[in-house]
Amino acid sequence: MSMYKQGKPYQVDVKAGDSVYICQCGQSKNPPFCDGSHVDHPPAEPLAYKAEQDTALYVCGCGKSNNIPFCDGSHEEP
Repeated sequence: MSMYKQGKPYQVDVKAGDSVYICQCGQSKNPPFCDGSHVDHPPAEPLAYKAEQDTALYVCGCGKSNNIPFCDGSHEEP
C-alpha cells in the first residue's frame, strides 16, 4: 500500500539529536519511515533527518505536497 493513501499528514515527533529516515518512494510498509522498499523503486532514496531540537515533523500522506516528503497543506485543497 502506498503511504500516500492516508490522505493526511503523518506526525513524527523527534527529540534533539534523533535521526529518522523518511520514505520518499511512497511504498514503505511502515510509513512514513523508510523500510528499504526504494530498492524496487529507483532512484528514490530515503531522506535522512537529524533533529537539532525537539520538534514534530509532518510528512505528506496524500502525495499532493509540493514539498515532498513534508506536508504543505495540499491535502486540504479541493
